[in-house]
Amino acid sequence: MADRPGDVEGGQPRGEGLGTPGPDQGYALKLARSFEGRLKLGALDEDDVVAGCVAIASKRSGLFGRGPVVHDLTAAFTMWGFLDDSPDAELVALREELFPQVASSHHYSERREIVDLVSAEALARPHAEIITDYQTGWRQNISTN
Repeated sequence: MADRPGDVEGGQPRGEGLGTPGPDQGYALKLARSFEGRLKLGALDEDDVVAGCVAIASKRSGLFGRGPVVHDLTAAFTMWGFLDDSPDAELVALREELFPQVASSHHYSERREIVDLVSAEALARPHAEIITDYQTGWRQNISTN
């Protein structure tokens, strides 16, 4: 029962643009540091890539009602080809269109757009399945329609 001023009564509100809440989502930023030097950024800034993928990892962990773990980040970086030495050229073009400046708080709606391109159904699968699906075709994870 909510008895403190900051408690949300009746559960977290849900709806378009409200995200997928979960506990300790900021921990994903610490976990992202373990990927330093492994990300294939292309022309993108690392801060922007991390911001976009941390948001996806937070959505994934929130779907399970838990805080983020390294597998959430692995899934996010994999879906966008940032762990691939030679990602598909069309995916690279899409990344270069969507990711610039999303680390800035002024570009929250652009970050949301990146997150919204990845469905909850895709994120709910085991991370090993997400990796396999990426290898057979990145469009299985990202909806560009």
